[in-house]
Amino acid sequence: MERNDAVMPLVAIFCAAIMWIILLFLFNKETAPEPVVVDPAVVANISKEYPTVGKAVFTSAGCAGCHGAEGQGGAGPKLAGNEDITRDPVYVHSTIVKGKGAMPAFGDKLKENEIYAVANYVLHSWGNNIEEPLTPATVAAGQAKVDPEVLKNRSRFVPEDLKLPEIFLATFIMVLLTYGLIGLYSVWTEGLELHPGVHKVRSTPIAMLAMVVTLALTVLFSVLFVRQMVQDYAGWGASEPVMPNVTAEGFYAAMILLLLATATGLYKKFFMDGEVLVEDASGEFPW
Repeated sequence: MERNDAVMPLVAIFCAAIMWIILLFLFNKETAPEPVVVDPAVVANISKEYPTVGKAVFTSAGCAGCHGAEGQGGAGPKLAGNEDITRDPVYVHSTIVKGKGAMPAFGDKLKENEIYAVANYVLHSWGNNIEEPLTPATVAAGQAKVDPEVLKNRSRFVPEDLKLPEIFLATFIMVLLTYGLIGLYSVWTEGLELHPGVHKVRSTPIAMLAMVVTLALTVLFSVLFVRQMVQDYAGWGASEPVMPNVTAEGFYAAMILLLLATATGLYKKFFMDGEVLVEDASGEFPW
């Protein structure tokens, strides 16, 4: 009996792709840089103020508590000799104004001259050096043109506050992808034709090898995940706390789930006897 629902998972994934494109347009609109107003008085005083005012703000605003008095790092990342920030000075300004991760935003806590003073203090201290001081004009130019490698370090992809349309679209995309993937899995394991009755399966050497490799990789990533968690826990509880590597933790956890899903699919396809009961062939849900 030929199934009439085999094309529905592909339709769901195609619709999810369209929703994803719309979501990206919304994100780009939300994260578009705001116009920078250049104050001549601020520009004239930047070079004079940052050695003194910048150092004072770095201490009084709590920057030294997280990044270290000499920029050596601690709860916050290391600033001394940091080529990432000297290569993209605008990133320092954006982080101070908007915050990032555990670092709070200081855009509404510091005056404009204080923001540029502390940014330039960081960019001209502890082995860091840029040719020209960071100014509003530099920020305006940097927002319009950014090196792709530098852009990887910026939190510009996702808005700080997700609104209802973004939440709805993201949820809808996940539902469509889940439906599509489960449907494709069903077609792969059961085939395009459904034959009522019990179906005996016999594993092949390739299927056995794939299952062994999948389970071995699952164990490997499980060990890496546990090791990363132990390292992060130890670093967080040290006398000078180190921020946990959340990216690595998430990657290892995701790989474990994907590999377990792959192992389940291989088991059902090549190792588990199946039974097809057909009561109504007009349904549109492949599972």
